[in-house]
Amino acid sequence: MATPKAAPAAGAGSGAAADPRRWLVLAVICVAYLMVGLDLTVVNLALPSAQEALDFTDADRQWIVTAYALPFGGLLLFCGRLSDLIGRKESFLLGVAGFAVASAVGGAANSFGMLVTARALQGAFAALLAPSCLAMLATTFTDPKEKGKAFGIFSGVAASGAALGLIVGGALTSALDWRWTLYINLLFAAVALVGGLSLMTKQPKTGARMDVPGVLLASGGMFGLVYGLSNAAEESWSTPSTWGVLVAAGVLLIAFAFWQTRAAYPLVPPRIVLDRNRGGAYLTVLFVGTGMFGIMLFLIYYMQLNLGYSAISSGVAVLPMIVCTTVAAGAGAAKLLPHHGPKPLITGGMVLSAAGMAWLTRIGTDSGYASHLLGPLIVVGIGMGLIYSAALGTATSDVSPEDAGVASACANTGQQLGGAIGTALLNTIAATAATGWLEDHVNGQPTAQQLELASVHSYTQVFWWCTAIFAVGAVISGLMLRSGPLPTPAAPAADPSEQTETAHS
Repeated sequence: MATPKAAPAAGAGSGAAADPRRWLVLAVICVAYLMVGLDLTVVNLALPSAQEALDFTDADRQWIVTAYALPFGGLLLFCGRLSDLIGRKESFLLGVAGFAVASAVGGAANSFGMLVTARALQGAFAALLAPSCLAMLATTFTDPKEKGKAFGIFSGVAASGAALGLIVGGALTSALDWRWTLYINLLFAAVALVGGLSLMTKQPKTGARMDVPGVLLASGGMFGLVYGLSNAAEESWSTPSTWGVLVAAGVLLIAFAFWQTRAAYPLVPPRIVLDRNRGGAYLTVLFVGTGMFGIMLFLIYYMQLNLGYSAISSGVAVLPMIVCTTVAAGAGAAKLLPHHGPKPLITGGMVLSAAGMAWLTRIGTDSGYASHLLGPLIVVGIGMGLIYSAALGTATSDVSPEDAGVASACANTGQQLGGAIGTALLNTIAATAATGWLEDHVNGQPTAQQLELASVHSYTQVFWWCTAIFAVGAVISGLMLRSGPLPTPAAPAADPSEQTETAHS
């Protein structure tokens, strides 16, 4: 009787697990994904310098951020399916090369329009690159133990990219010039391109088909959702450019969901998101993307505007969180996820993150770093590591080869939407809280001290909301995710030639 072979992961090429270069491929994937993660925040600290150099207005400044977020969030599902269609290696290399060219154009920009165009191109190629990275990772490692270690390393990179962007952006802007926040991508891209060309193997075509109506509905809805939320963060929820666009986006996304149940080759097959574990993973990254802006945005504001930290100092201050995230992600994916499954890691990570955000509500106008900030950062870092190690591994678990790219894109979409929701929601909460405090405590023109107290009050309100977001995420993940380890793919049927050989033996 023939002995069954070990089952490959979804979309894995034969013999991928035995490839001695697979760990180098992982390093290349991590370099490319780190580049995408950095650019979510690396330009933020350089905006004042760029504004001075290119002479654009405060109102225009937000478009440098939004121009990146719009195509990134809007094109993820399309690009995820595109990677299934043209091949993961090809989409990876195209994404890296395009991102590098866009970064070079942005660094050399001599006008606001040129910089915005470059940032939009960065976002479009990031939408192609991000799901390709996760899909390539899922199909390169087939051994469960090795896959756990690989996802642990990748999860640490994915979870810490935005925080590292604050450090890198502050350092480059202070030491060199704002343009280097874009030029630095050329170094990452060069490593990723050389490594991708020399190490990655071309994977077989999956037979995926493109759902053109689904692409139009999903991309239009996602563009509208990200734009509406971005506009709400800067303007108001009551303006037609906010609520009108959000309503239109909602209609398009509802139509998209309806179409996916009837399309012959749906862009996002319902079987992907209706699986309890994968659906729970996508919701997880949505909650995390929303709640993390409490630290990525408002804790940085607090350190710089209230405590007087420099751009570099505030970036370095979040280093303990990054280290804890990386260590917890590695331990979670390699040791805990294979034995216990995603439910305890995600739920426990959400609880820890909620506890850390609640701890941050104790800040005051003159809080010390060691006494008020270090502890919460460590706790949130551990929570984030546990969440990402489980969520990213679960997002692509047990999917068919033709769906690996779009399953990866669903996870990236959740993260991008969470960031957009977090920016709009938390900015609104902060502004309302500060205004309310001043109305309750000030008669006439507020003093500088009163303005500072109002701003600290607004931050604590944001942190309480982040606590609630993570707490709700813990409840939902606890109810939605299945108990126990992730399912192992069934062993493939024996090859007919093997059966013949066995019959003759």
